[in-house]
Amino acid sequence: MTALDLSSPVAVVGTGTMGQGIAQVALTAGHPVRLYDAVAGRAGEAAAAIGARLDRLVEKDRLTAAERDAARARLAPVDTLAGLADCALVVEAVLERLDVKQDLMRALEDVVGEDCLLATNTSSLSVTAIGAALRNPGRLVGLHFFNPAPLLPLVEVVSGFATDVTSATRAYETARLWGKTPVACADTPGFIVNRIARPFYAEAFAVHEAQGADPATIDAILRESGGFRMGAFELTDLIGQDVNESVTHSVWQAFFQDVRFTPSLSQRRLVESGHLGRKTGQGWFDHRDGAERAEPHTAEKRRPPAYVIAEGDLGPASELLAMIREAGIPVREEDEDNGMRLVLPSGGQLALADGQTSVEFRDVVYFDLALDYRKATRIAVSASQDTPQQTLSEAIGLFQALGKDVSVIGDVPGMIVARTVARIVDLAHDAVAKGVATEEDIDTAMRLGVNYPLGPFEWSRRLGRVWAHDLLEELHLREPSGRYAPSLALYRYGHSADKREGTP
Repeated sequence: MTALDLSSPVAVVGTGTMGQGIAQVALTAGHPVRLYDAVAGRAGEAAAAIGARLDRLVEKDRLTAAERDAARARLAPVDTLAGLADCALVVEAVLERLDVKQDLMRALEDVVGEDCLLATNTSSLSVTAIGAALRNPGRLVGLHFFNPAPLLPLVEVVSGFATDVTSATRAYETARLWGKTPVACADTPGFIVNRIARPFYAEAFAVHEAQGADPATIDAILRESGGFRMGAFELTDLIGQDVNESVTHSVWQAFFQDVRFTPSLSQRRLVESGHLGRKTGQGWFDHRDGAERAEPHTAEKRRPPAYVIAEGDLGPASELLAMIREAGIPVREEDEDNGMRLVLPSGGQLALADGQTSVEFRDVVYFDLALDYRKATRIAVSASQDTPQQTLSEAIGLFQALGKDVSVIGDVPGMIVARTVARIVDLAHDAVAKGVATEEDIDTAMRLGVNYPLGPFEWSRRLGRVWAHDLLEELHLREPSGRYAPSLALYRYGHSADKREGTP
């Protein structure tokens, strides 16, 4: 089945920020659009607000005056659900409560035609549960837009347990006709993005709760080393701590309190205190007028080492060897079966984060994963209280000689970027194995939905088949709660390579 014809009326029920955004998307695509809200007068106010946004698009030369006028003529607020009777698609964007959405769907089913497609924009509720209220649940599909809907391209097209294939296909093709990038997924808690993105927040909060680093430093490392657009603390301040925690809590409960999705106690305290982020002036950071900006910890200038010895293959950090040579520091390479490390003149070692800690290996400083070591502007290193200061100083000086700012964090296994990426990769492999979505759609969703620099499977291929599994296994040994236990899917991914290569 193809996309809806542009002459077909589309309705949006619920005229808050998301409802208005979805209506604008359908309107500018060319559909007649009806707006309904249960609160009297709000549909008219929403139509006026959408009209004002169309005016701004004309001012920015993104829309012609004639196109704006035609769009306005196609937009109509209605006072009752009966005004939606001839619509070919109705998208609800009402209160995120199951009973409210179910009641609305029952009412709509009594009004619209049998061939009308019904869609929910829920971000956290079960599409299957919402559809259970319908006599024909096969006509209901999830159309999860991202805010702001007119700007962000991603739409998750979610099939509930009873959703007809024809309904999902028509919704998918309609979203594509509207200029969006749809991805197909099963009805699972959090769908794709809100399921797989949880570790980005959770691991940053965990490092902070463990006194590994302050929020400004963690954010700087995620941005300047990990390549993420924003750090976890600044992003949740922007989203709203209450909103972000609510999604985390919903996913956790929906997975029967799976430890992998456990909410953060420190974020709970923020919400309880009313420090919700930018909208209240305070969150992880102080956003009030005149407040001093929090700065990341940056180590003072240190002398670079006279040389380094490279033992073994540095794996994802192998580019560092060329960079060190280019900085004028001699490198001697030695084959070692049991190492991926740099030996410093003091005898101390510098190793890529692997889930172990410096307290276990007294004279080892760990450094964090980077998306691109050449482009990274900051590198994190970790050391224990027993690490010799000379080893730490040489490690700092080495990365400074490569033009990097250096942040020293506590002795946190897996550090920051490495443990975050490993967990994202693991959840992505697990999702594919459980039929949530394809690898391609997951990569697309994470790049477009939350602006990740790479999709999880792109990262997985770049890092190597066993990297994420081995790091998580080491983390699991040190925190055997199950939070870091690698999934069976990730185990199979890495070990299937061993079989092909002849490893017994």
